Amino acid sequence: MKHLRKSALARWSNTALTLVAAWGVASAATFPDHPIKMVVGFPAGQSTDTSARRIAQGMADILKQSVFVDNKPGAAGGISHGAVKTAAPDGYTVVMGSTGTLAINPWLYSKLPYDPIKDFDPVALVSASPLVLFVPASSPVNNLKELIAYAKARPGKVTYGSGGSGTTGHIAMEMLKKEAGIDMLHVPYKGSPPMITDLIGGQIDVAFEPIGSVLPFEKSARVKFLGFATLKRYAAAPKVPTLSEQGLPGFEAVPWTAILVPKGTPPSVIQQLNQAINQVLKKPELVEAFAQTGSYPVGGSPSDAKTYLMEENAKWGKAVKASGAQVD
Repeated sequence: MKHLRKSALARWSNTALTLVAAWGVASAATFPDHPIKMVVGFPAGQSTDTSARRIAQGMADILKQSVFVDNKPGAAGGISHGAVKTAAPDGYTVVMGSTGTLAINPWLYSKLPYDPIKDFDPVALVSASPLVLFVPASSPVNNLKELIAYAKARPGKVTYGSGGSGTTGHIAMEMLKKEAGIDMLHVPYKGSPPMITDLIGGQIDVAFEPIGSVLPFEKSARVKFLGFATLKRYAAAPKVPTLSEQGLPGFEAVPWTAILVPKGTPPSVIQQLNQAINQVLKKPELVEAFAQTGSYPVGGSPSDAKTYLMEENAKWGKAVKASGAQVD
């Protein structure tokens, strides 16, 4: 009798698994048949939110299904990622992640409600925004070599600003300090705008920021660009050399965004989402909109995104550890 119960249970389990598998195939085949939610961990109007809305509208046009943005700000993006982590892995809930949420936060916070590698499947890289190293127009420093010499002559006295502890600007500067062998004092602000204002006024000496945030100030001669934290020169400012060219070979620190889904989402669904995103990223109007904010589209396959995420997670994690930064 016990053997019969086990056999019946085994048959029931196999039947259930078959039904679940069949349902998954059917769901993937009809995807998408209802609206898709794109969760963003920042307030409406912020740059990541603006990019997400452009991508969502383009995806809706291609997929012939509504794609709406759901803002869940808080905990440096942690609330949004924690919510998507537990969503059904069916492709109807995606999250717009970033360098901060996927490569820096895991090393900055001792308790994070998600794991960027274990809890999500990458769909596609979306955009990147080159970081530029800049100083006040009144600064005696004009290039990386002069900055290094200036800092070495004043160990611990040269100040660098950031939009807050753990931001890409903060951690990128820690990378530079380590590579250049210099000691500078970190001055964190509550956001980039007040930091940039103080730098223009000479209250702090140097900073890293995405090009879109500071290009207007360079054009009005209120700041000077020392170099880009990219391997190639930035097309919008071709006369500005990279830091790699100026004595830090291979130096690269580029903030980026990516779209992910909960772990276990069917590969066919991920592929459909990926194809839609790549089509959107090729639209001239979107390329132009990104350019106006100092960004450029990336795209690529899900495997490209996965490889890049793992590489960036390791690279930024190493820098966070070296900096000693910790938020909680």
